[in-house]
Amino acid sequence: MELIRRWCSFRLAHPILSGLFYAFAWMLLGALILSLLLWLTQMQEQDLSLYTYIVHAFAMLSGGFVAGKRSTNKGWYQGGITGILYGIIVLLVGFLALDAGMNGKDLLHLGFAFVIGAGGGMFGINLSK
Repeated sequence: MELIRRWCSFRLAHPILSGLFYAFAWMLLGALILSLLLWLTQMQEQDLSLYTYIVHAFAMLSGGFVAGKRSTNKGWYQGGITGILYGIIVLLVGFLALDAGMNGKDLLHLGFAFVIGAGGGMFGINLSK
């Protein structure tokens, strides 16, 4: 069994990369749950905007938490950078896939992404000790 663990072990050592991995994993799970809600209930796609923001906020918070927990110091910084990178990737996907334009509102979203990720990083660094 130890041989299998050595060959197939997968661990992201860098705090920001591990935070992004966990953030996108939570976003994937949230998108799956929202898709099931659309399919199984009478919910319309127009009703999803609030729930989508909640899923993204939770994903950024958990990504910042993991980044802060894996870092040795400055958890707010690691979590904030994780939140900003998450926000940039989501904006980039929206820009490339949906032809969504960039405007000043997107900078506000990136600011919120930094604050939410930094908050998760603060909780993560304090719970790791």
